[in-house]
Amino acid sequence: MSPDFLFFLETVISGLMAGVMYSLVALGFVLIFKASGIFNYAQGVLALFAALTLTGIMERLGVSAWIAVPLTMAVMVVVAIVIERFVLRHLVNQEPIILFMATIGLAYVLEGVGDLMWGSDVKLLDIGLPQGASDMMLDNFNLYVEKLEVAAAITAAVLVIGLTLFSQYTRVGRALRAVADDHQAALSVGISLRTIWIIVWSIAGFVALVAGIMWGSKSGVQFSLSLIALKALPVLILGGFTSIPGAIVGGLIIGVGEKVAEIYVGPFVGGAIENWFAYMLALAFLLFRPQGLFGERIIERV
Repeated sequence: MSPDFLFFLETVISGLMAGVMYSLVALGFVLIFKASGIFNYAQGVLALFAALTLTGIMERLGVSAWIAVPLTMAVMVVVAIVIERFVLRHLVNQEPIILFMATIGLAYVLEGVGDLMWGSDVKLLDIGLPQGASDMMLDNFNLYVEKLEVAAAITAAVLVIGLTLFSQYTRVGRALRAVADDHQAALSVGISLRTIWIIVWSIAGFVALVAGIMWGSKSGVQFSLSLIALKALPVLILGGFTSIPGAIVGGLIIGVGEKVAEIYVGPFVGGAIENWFAYMLALAFLLFRPQGLFGERIIERV
């Protein structure tokens, strides 16, 4: 293969891997929106809080990742219970904008609590995930691919398969969709909103922990980690707010698109395309396909 083609292939693979990292955050958004109709602005902060808690437990208790990860998952379940008890329970059947504003407040509360509990310094996160270039890709194909990004891709694939099966083929998954459609109707058939919201926020907390581990292992655990939620928003617009596979596909499209645009178009427009490409692509989708590639088209009769 020619050097130019190899470089293009390496750019595409790098974009795919970056897209997977975006998708890990977007999955948490999809889960909560699919189950409760809430756009959870706090999902990026949940990933930050989970990563801060993990590093804090490992540093202060001096335990290994095998112990710290389950303890952090338990903390995220407690967070889900607290959110349901003090926030969601009081907002049953409220307008979506009210729920959205509540998650904005929740984001700042979680960020402040994380700062008070674990400090604001940048923290290194090492739980034993592979680092450096993939020897197989480098030796056999002369392509540079990060081992961590390959691990993230495999993790994302497992999460998508598991969450899709859970959503479509389990009793709890069907109850989640019923709650999203109508709170009062779900209550009338005996579905407990409290239980459903605790379950879905616990799962979203687990997904946030996975995203926090991957991003923290790559660039350190720092408060800018919460800003990855901004890049996850275009991913949701492309894939659809209610589609778990769509979160992955949207992330891959944006990851590849911004890398290819930066390399091949950036020199002609002054560079920095990677910073705004995702939002321009999302704007185009909002104009021509607002429900996204896999989202459900909502038709309201008046």
